[in-house]
Amino acid sequence: MTRRELARTLTGAAAAAALAPAQNATPIVRKGRLKQSVTRGVFGRGMSLEDSCREAARLGIKGFDLIGPADWSTLKKYGLVPAMYPPGPGGNIPESLNRKENHDKIEKAMHDALDEAAANGVPNIITFSGNRKGMDDREGADNCVAGLNRIKAHAEDKGVTICMEYLNSKVNHKDYMFDHIAWGVDVMKRVNSPRVKILFDIYHAQIMDGDIVRNIRDHFQWIGHYHTGGNPGRHDIDESQELNYRFIAKAIADLGYTGFIAHEYSPDAGHDPIATLDKAMGICDV
Repeated sequence: MTRRELARTLTGAAAAAALAPAQNATPIVRKGRLKQSVTRGVFGRGMSLEDSCREAARLGIKGFDLIGPADWSTLKKYGLVPAMYPPGPGGNIPESLNRKENHDKIEKAMHDALDEAAANGVPNIITFSGNRKGMDDREGADNCVAGLNRIKAHAEDKGVTICMEYLNSKVNHKDYMFDHIAWGVDVMKRVNSPRVKILFDIYHAQIMDGDIVRNIRDHFQWIGHYHTGGNPGRHDIDESQELNYRFIAKAIADLGYTGFIAHEYSPDAGHDPIATLDKAMGICDV
């Protein structure tokens, strides 16, 4: 091997080592007032689920959102809770509970998923309102209430929370019905179950309603789960965007919240995903 070849080999090995997860690093101890969770996107592209779980555990993460049953064993290997059952049983973003013709299918799928979640320590299952497609919001709310009423008793029996996600219809999910907090709170009040709650996605809420902390405080009893993301762009949750996540996290913790707050952003281009996640966790470690 020539000197140049050796230099290239060493440079490549050093780069690989820098990118590899710190397998034997000492886990970071957090204050723990908020249980933080993650989604796959925070790790950027190319990192395996195994390595993502290893890094998450090292950073003090407690849960992993939107990972299906086939991979729960990998999460549990690293002490991570499958914090939110992924889409499927509860419909999908455009097609879900605001249409009565979907109720039979959703009820059956959710019944099975609730059983599976309860048996595996999964605390939440995601669902959606569905898109308007010309439907009046009042009719859609009535239909969602009817659909949730069909499945809430089984959720209560199993101790698993059904979380309907609050999304923006301005930037990312055109025509989505549950795009304002007042609509979702109305549905929650009428269903009136301790096991049917709102998935309050802070990024989406900022785009549609703003006034984040006031809305969280006013409607805390109807919220079962949180997602983070910087606005604009759904990137890092640091000083590069408009939301004060430390203030938001402290407000949530001060309310006595015991569920998960999950990071669901894509790191800014050129930012190291692990360093970005460590920083996000520090911001929310209140």
